[in-house]
Amino acid sequence: MDEVGRQYVELGEGWRDDLECLFSYISPRFGRVDRQRHAWEYLLGLLSSVERKNGWQLAEAAEHETPYSLQHLLDRAPWDADAVRDDLTEYIAQELGDRNGVLVVDETGFLKKGTHSAGVQRQYSGTAGRIENCQVGVFMAYAGQHGRALMDRELYLPKEWTEDNARRQAAKIPDQIEFKTKPQLAQQMIERAVAAKVPFAWITGDEVYGDNRSLRVWLEQSDLHFVLATRSNSHVWTEQLRQATVETLGKTVTDADWQTLSAGDGTKGPRWYDWVRIPLLSWQMPGERWLMLRRSRSDNKLAYYVSQ
Repeated sequence: MDEVGRQYVELGEGWRDDLECLFSYISPRFGRVDRQRHAWEYLLGLLSSVERKNGWQLAEAAEHETPYSLQHLLDRAPWDADAVRDDLTEYIAQELGDRNGVLVVDETGFLKKGTHSAGVQRQYSGTAGRIENCQVGVFMAYAGQHGRALMDRELYLPKEWTEDNARRQAAKIPDQIEFKTKPQLAQQMIERAVAAKVPFAWITGDEVYGDNRSLRVWLEQSDLHFVLATRSNSHVWTEQLRQATVETLGKTVTDADWQTLSAGDGTKGPRWYDWVRIPLLSWQMPGERWLMLRRSRSDNKLAYYVSQ
């Protein structure tokens, strides 16, 4: 492995040791020794400085004459990607686990030119910031004091795909895969993390998840703490049994209510924001519910979050 690694990327000793530790969790899933080696080469290739990480470029970096062995690993070799995901989850729980860790759910788009890739259609891509022909994946990352890692993923399949048997068969989509919204996919991944006993304290995500009442209710009923972004026109119930938009509630805050706190370090040091929280009515379970407001100190722009 050391020789192959030098062909790809110069890694610090600690970094390299951690990578080999990770690979020791997943390598048995690939079976034969040659497939394990190809998986290692592919992994290092993704981390390398190779500009275009396609089959030919990665094969050349690994000193293969053709990309066929790497392509065979990805297209036809018998290994279970979900089992590898489960091994990765075990690695994260054991090597990076932190009782104050955070699960982060988000989606990203993969721009496509054709129409045959599973799930591809014209839809909003956060990567591009507009509607594009793309695939959309929902991802879950883990962040804690010992490190950060992508932990789980699900491909979002629009109804136009799940209800079209011909397209499903052509793209080799398993029969048991049904339509699920992005928040439902996020819940599915959170359930797997809980079942795997991954230590964490909070779950966070953007408005796609914060504005989904079903997901929030499930999190509350499961006694899982969360901080989820929500849109300014979202409605909430106050402790005074009054329904209002979060923007309206934000206008009731006085200057004395704000507290300046850091949102963590950025490239230029601490990122300071003004924060305030407003108690909300608890419908589902005992406990505290909050509307949190974050105000930019440069332009006074507000962001809204619901929290338990």
